[in-house]
Amino acid sequence: MPYYQKLGEMPRKHHIWFSRNGQGPTYKNEGIAYEHVITTEGFNEAYSIMYHLRPPTRVRNVKLLKCEELKKVTDSPLRHHHLKTANIRRKGDLYTGRVPILFNQDVVAYRARPEKAYDKFEYYKNGGADEIIFVFRGGGTLESIFGKQKYRAEDYIVIPRGITYKLVPDKVEEEDYLILESVGPVRIPQRYLNKEGQIKMGSPYSERDLHGPTELNTTDTEGDTEILVKDGPRWTVVTMAHHPFDVVGWDGYVYPFTFNAQDFEPITGTVHQPPPIHQTFEIRGYVVCTFAPRMLDTHPEAVKIPWVHDNVEADEVLFYVRGNFGSRRGIEPASITLHPRGIPHGPHPGTIMASRSATRTEELAVMFDTQHTLELTEQAVALDDDKYPQSWLE
Repeated sequence: MPYYQKLGEMPRKHHIWFSRNGQGPTYKNEGIAYEHVITTEGFNEAYSIMYHLRPPTRVRNVKLLKCEELKKVTDSPLRHHHLKTANIRRKGDLYTGRVPILFNQDVVAYRARPEKAYDKFEYYKNGGADEIIFVFRGGGTLESIFGKQKYRAEDYIVIPRGITYKLVPDKVEEEDYLILESVGPVRIPQRYLNKEGQIKMGSPYSERDLHGPTELNTTDTEGDTEILVKDGPRWTVVTMAHHPFDVVGWDGYVYPFTFNAQDFEPITGTVHQPPPIHQTFEIRGYVVCTFAPRMLDTHPEAVKIPWVHDNVEADEVLFYVRGNFGSRRGIEPASITLHPRGIPHGPHPGTIMASRSATRTEELAVMFDTQHTLELTEQAVALDDDKYPQSWLE
């Protein structure tokens, strides 16, 4: 989780009466704010406490919309895959237009190129998973119960589960995302933290690079508000009796935050360093890494691109954002490669010699490595280059 932050009004201690000095809401004119505690891993880990104008439990109606189980492609051979997702058709809105590509018990990876900002539902909540939204293209404002914050291209937007939000794009026709839906919580890697919980100096980023909400958007409005809630395969429409953004203050460690890939500080060596130096987030069952622009290895005899590698305990996925990825041929922005366990992958022919005089790479890519086998969806297979397994031939 990111560092401690507070915004707005709150009492001087936890769990005490919060009188707002006669500035009470329209709700029953009680003149108090209602405490709402958001915890992780029971009550043992990070938490935030917020204060609402109305009890956040005022549900008017609950309706099951659909149940939609992901289906894997059957009888698929063990091989490498190159999924060309740059020109997938725009469809749906910011929430329902997500196209599932890869999944296992820990994570679902989506691509999304929405056609419109909202269809029927303006507000969204993932009740069963944390979300990492990587902004491939676009920008705008994330509005949530915690307030407003800007997002821009190449941001990771991390939204903990259970948080009602909406994305307000500057230009919806430019929005383009990679989305990772995480069954486990998204964390800063433990090895980056000192005993006090501060990010260590020498880590590839610091607290200054993590950006939370900058202003409250307190909405004191009675009236039905529909929220689309996703919980695994189950989609529910929850109708609240008031607007959910009625928070007057909060503090804690649980809130949406952004981290821009351009703020990742690469760690390099005299010879090629392994992918864990690029790690950005730590999640149960998988990790996320950022391959950012960086200086290449400085040893005069260094081979400056990755060695041939067997993933004996992990599936490796790369989402290519921009730049020339030195070890690959035929890759374009928004390409996704899956290199599964059990078979080797490595630099394409000709790329080793071509990199010999290089001193820097401008590539940017997002990688996630999973502990358990990833399954392809039918939508992914439709985007697959079936000749990719032979691309290492001379």
